[in-house]
Amino acid sequence: MGLASYLRSKLIPAELDEQVNRIRKPIGTLGYDPWGYNNEAVKYGFSVARQIYEKYFRVSASGVDNVPAEGPVLIIANHSGQLPIDGLLIGYTLASREKNPRIPRAMIERFFPTVPWLGNLLNEIGAVLGDPVNCAKMLANNEAVIVFPEGVRGSGKLYRDRYQLKRFGNGFMHLAMKYKAPIVPVGVVGCEETIPAIANIKPLANALGVPYVPVALPVVLPAKVHLNFGEPMYFDDTEIPEEQVTERVEAVKAEISRLIDKGLSERKRLF
Repeated sequence: MGLASYLRSKLIPAELDEQVNRIRKPIGTLGYDPWGYNNEAVKYGFSVARQIYEKYFRVSASGVDNVPAEGPVLIIANHSGQLPIDGLLIGYTLASREKNPRIPRAMIERFFPTVPWLGNLLNEIGAVLGDPVNCAKMLANNEAVIVFPEGVRGSGKLYRDRYQLKRFGNGFMHLAMKYKAPIVPVGVVGCEETIPAIANIKPLANALGVPYVPVALPVVLPAKVHLNFGEPMYFDDTEIPEEQVTERVEAVKAEISRLIDKGLSERKRLF
């Protein structure tokens, strides 16, 4: 047995290998799809994510079966924690469910694909540049797509603003209506405490060309994470004024806020 085969056998248990193989993805003969997704990379990522999910953040998830088994769907969640840990945990929850697992595609900030090596790695495990055109193509391809409408406004928030939802854009609602994709709201509790930031050094962030430079401990704290998936929300594709689109967005935002409150009430401890 070669070194690569030996490492693979140790890092990827047989049941994990089978789990990923039964989640069918339309990939080409070289093993990639047009956005860089790769089944073998996902298996290694899945193995690492399982340890992070079960041992470090000890995730408690409820309602994951609310995500439809097939067809286009938008998974809309609150964003927090400086790093995209929330997207990783939501993705693992859906990919590891026993019945009808799916590997969702996460829309990521434009900064991450510009980082050498990291951008390619994120693409290989299913992440895609958070662009409306990419999201539209994913939905047309019947993918489950994770979107954080707060964007960097959410991920870069300070600890004093934890669990206070920032403004949601309307773009995801237009896509949900156009592609008749149900929206599954998710309330994430715990990621706010993983890298609590007390300030953001904006001049340095601007100089470095990054979204934010937080003043925080240089560690990821092992906060216990709660994920609450809500019931699917359906919106017709009737042509309506933008004000009514905003009202629909606010309805989704209100449901996410309710799910956050549910997670906070269920939480017995931070760590």
